[in-house]
Amino acid sequence: MNQSHIRIEVMNFLGQKIDSIIAEFLKKIDTNWQPADFLPNSLSENFGAEIKEIQESCRELPYDYLAVLVGDIITEEALPTYQSWLTDVEGIDKMRPEGWSKWVRMWTAEENRHGDLLNKFMYLSGRINMKQMEISTQYLIADGFDIGTGRDPYRNFVYTSFQEMATNISHRRTATIAKKHGCTQLSKICGVIASDEARHAKAYRSFVTKIFELDPSEMMLAFEDMMRKKIVMPAHFLRQSGEKIGQAYDHFSDAAQRLGVYTSWDYTEILDSLVKEWNIGNITSLNGKAEKARDYLMELPERFRKVAGRSQKAPLEYQFNWIN
Repeated sequence: MNQSHIRIEVMNFLGQKIDSIIAEFLKKIDTNWQPADFLPNSLSENFGAEIKEIQESCRELPYDYLAVLVGDIITEEALPTYQSWLTDVEGIDKMRPEGWSKWVRMWTAEENRHGDLLNKFMYLSGRINMKQMEISTQYLIADGFDIGTGRDPYRNFVYTSFQEMATNISHRRTATIAKKHGCTQLSKICGVIASDEARHAKAYRSFVTKIFELDPSEMMLAFEDMMRKKIVMPAHFLRQSGEKIGQAYDHFSDAAQRLGVYTSWDYTEILDSLVKEWNIGNITSLNGKAEKARDYLMELPERFRKVAGRSQKAPLEYQFNWIN
């Protein structure tokens, strides 16, 4: 049996328990929060006054913060790309109503609330050029992405584990900064989204843990391969109108680094936490290539720490057309 068939067999085995996985890591729709819970009620007599309160609270949010927040929103709004990518992974049959395709649909349904809520709030804030943000969103969905996972579920679950942890950090930090500048409602919004991302990260990490038990050598090689390539963010093709693919992303990530929303230190700490949680140093029954991969992964966090603190180049002058 070739490795592709083995991966599919592992996915089929794990997919038999998808209902219990969903019950553990996703919330019931009828009792889950919805964007309307955090936004002014358009049926209320106080609707106009509440919008003015939002605009007043957002007035002091700094330029770099708005750039990072809009980049986060566009990333969340590109959800159609992420769903179509996950349904094409080996072992996920999008034509079946149950199994892994059910997980992907339910996960997508939870994630969909994030972009909806942030988008509506920033529209009401009066600080954002919504048309330009929407143009960038359409470009990001149209351009797609290349995250180096192929259709391999092992590599994809490494990616989603890492990425969900990164988005949790980013949303938690934007919550803290919003509160610092007096925008308590936005702080709550970013906080509840961060909580979702934490649960999703826990789910994907648990999938990798189970795969290590069933197919340790191939899972180890997949983890090594993703870290050698480096985890690229899903918005790495981000651009503004008239730009080349990815041009805006460099400036977005530069602003995130300056603000401390998501930094090279965070990247390193996520890697270190995954190495520890998956107990990489103590996994046995590996073939020769996988043993070398394990040794590489064990040394990698320290190697990253040595370069994470090096000074960054001065930021280039750049105008985000998303911001009024």
